[in-house]
Amino acid sequence: MMLWFGMISITMTFAGLTSAFIVSSSRPDWLNSFSMPTWFLVSTFSIVFSSIFFQLAKVNLDKYVRAALPDNSNNYLFRKNVNIYLSFTGLMAIVFVISQFLGFGEIISLGYYFTGPESSVTTSYIYILVFLHLLHLFAGIIVLSVVIIRFNNQKYERNKLGFDLAIIFWHFLGALWIYLFLFIKYFS
Repeated sequence: MMLWFGMISITMTFAGLTSAFIVSSSRPDWLNSFSMPTWFLVSTFSIVFSSIFFQLAKVNLDKYVRAALPDNSNNYLFRKNVNIYLSFTGLMAIVFVISQFLGFGEIISLGYYFTGPESSVTTSYIYILVFLHLLHLFAGIIVLSVVIIRFNNQKYERNKLGFDLAIIFWHFLGALWIYLFLFIKYFS
């Protein structure tokens, strides 16, 4: 239940910020020529693939739990697949974070800063939205790390609730980024 309250509060935070973004877009100092950094598109693909890999890990975890008989030869394969897919999920998360920072580098190289005389309201909002999402993604990476450790300590053989909650949060973060990406792309 706490996960759902957390996701609702995160949604409300971003709804408020994107609403403020829309209201502020009528200001005379609003940048109408801002273009989305290419690296943010790379981020979008990496977060989509990370969700796919996490889902594949869950499918294999379900098979692993169902086949959890000591003499079942498929058990090793399912366990190995879960680790592989969780590793790819983590790798895609790292690609996401790196591409976010490269995207910010692209924004800075164009002369758009968060504060100071070269800043604008437009880019300040973009910095806030993306950095806030990155903060939540770091929480997601911590959750993913806990899932990997707990899986390797065989904590999900009887109770997969932690894994299930982690994947819900992960998919939520992915959907949130896709929303932010499309929002910034089409409203800036």
